[in-house]
Amino acid sequence: MANDFAGMIKMDLAALTNAASDLAAQAGSIAPAAQFGAQGAGAGAGQSGGSFAQAMMSAVSSVNAADRAAGEKMADVDAGRSDDLVGAMLASQEASLSFSMLMQVRNKVMGAVDELIKLPL
Repeated sequence: MANDFAGMIKMDLAALTNAASDLAAQAGSIAPAAQFGAQGAGAGAGQSGGSFAQAMMSAVSSVNAADRAAGEKMADVDAGRSDDLVGAMLASQEASLSFSMLMQVRNKVMGAVDELIKLPL
């Protein structure tokens, strides 16, 4: 029993190690958050408040692009031009989650603006 338990632990450890190495391999394509902050501060220093607006516009355009790509994939599956139903569903879910995240950010920003408006002068 102890050998079976130790073997299961070793298999789990190997699986976690493989998953960690896969994530490390994919990390090269993901920009760190600190790098985003450095770019935003450098770009916004010469402009008057344009960096947040630019970030929001780029977020809206990326969500729109994801939605259009998902719509095209679903249309291709519906028309029979593609048999990648799983890819189309994943693209649709990704677009939906992106839109939901954008709406949450919008709601938080609007709540913060409402709180600023309520502050006494």
